[in-house]
Amino acid sequence: MSIVWIIVIGFVAGILARLLAPGPNKPSGFILTTLLGIAGAFMATWIGQTIGWYRIDQGAGFIGATVGAVLVLFIWNRLVAARRIPDPSTERRWL
Repeated sequence: MSIVWIIVIGFVAGILARLLAPGPNKPSGFILTTLLGIAGAFMATWIGQTIGWYRIDQGAGFIGATVGAVLVLFIWNRLVAARRIPDPSTERRWL
C-alpha cells in the first residue's frame, strides 16, 4: 500500500509543480507527471537530510515533495533550453 501512496503523492505533487512552475516546456502525461513528483520528493528528502531538517528515517512531506518537483521541473526546463535533452512536446508522436 505504501507504493501506491508514493505514486499518488508523486502525481499530485507533479501536477502542482506543473501549475506553479513557469516555462513553456512541461512534461505531460500521467507517467512523466508522476515521475516528476516522485523525483521531487526524493530530491527534497535528500536535501532535507543533508541540511539536517529530516532524520535518516524521515522523508519529505507533501509540501517538500511539491517544492522538490518544482526544482526538478526548473532543471528540466533549463536542460531543454540549453538543448541538452530533446523537447518532448515538439517530437512527432505516432498513434
